[in-house]
Amino acid sequence: MIITKTPFRMSFFGGGTDFQGFFNEHGGAVISTTFDKYCYVNVRHLPRFFDYSTELCYSKIERLKAIESIEHPAIREAMKFLDMHEIRLNYEADLPARSGLGTSSSFAVGMLNAFYGLKGKYADKKKLADEAIYLERILCKENGGIQDQIAASFGGLNRINFSADGYTVNPIIISTERKEQLNDNLMLFFTGFSRFSSDISKVQQSTMKEKTKQLLEMLSLVDDAEKILTSKSDLNEFGKILDYTWKLKRGITSKISNDSIDAIYTKARKAGAIGGKLLGAGGGGFLLFYVEPDKRTLVKEAMKDILYVPFKFEDGGTRIIYYTSESYESKVQ
Repeated sequence: MIITKTPFRMSFFGGGTDFQGFFNEHGGAVISTTFDKYCYVNVRHLPRFFDYSTELCYSKIERLKAIESIEHPAIREAMKFLDMHEIRLNYEADLPARSGLGTSSSFAVGMLNAFYGLKGKYADKKKLADEAIYLERILCKENGGIQDQIAASFGGLNRINFSADGYTVNPIIISTERKEQLNDNLMLFFTGFSRFSSDISKVQQSTMKEKTKQLLEMLSLVDDAEKILTSKSDLNEFGKILDYTWKLKRGITSKISNDSIDAIYTKARKAGAIGGKLLGAGGGGFLLFYVEPDKRTLVKEAMKDILYVPFKFEDGGTRIIYYTSESYESKVQ
């Protein structure tokens, strides 16, 4: 039996520049971090006592004989890709899916990690990130960028650079005290809305040529944000450009925000938040705000109708937290 634990991510700057159609031509970069909310994937071989050979438990339960009959596209394609047979898979998570935190990519990374573990093989973080990207973007044909899979696999507070030659993961080196201050100045709220990021990403990709100017400006803000974090600059400047990048992102497509989200954002700003943004592709999910300590109570009170989610940064990325070997000989030749 294998159990993997894979963190969710929050992306601060550069979202949209991680689309291959953009970074192949212009380059791209994001600043993101993983935090202490996780998905857990439990995989073992299914005993041969049943009239089905695969059992999957996520938001629904599937019991079937043929891998091709699996409804969940990522599980189906991953099992075919890694030649997995006769398995029982359970998925659990600390936060809901379709909420802007890269949940589907964290699941893809954690599942691949578990599958390799079940085979008795080691897969390093880059291999897991690369294969999760291949699984979601090529095999499942889902629209979107490639930052989520990388963040979930590697973990930590990073600047991830993209180019036609690939990507690099560069940890942002700041003092423990400054990192804790940044963490303490961020507040996360769940709007209650959810959406399929692939649908919004499809619209975003179709307008990318028209929005190149905005995306290039969003890319330049990655440099500005990194300088703020790694220098002695007032950390509040991070919150101010978070507000600015959100305004740029809203202009890419009307599907990124809506009247309800705009009203919540305005309410938080009036209560004292310096800046913030909707996480993920847009359309709903989690709102992140930068708030000075003396304003946190006011912002929390202003947002009392939606769920506040405390969190801490994490650095581990995906990992196997439980492993027991088992004897298994496949009947498939």
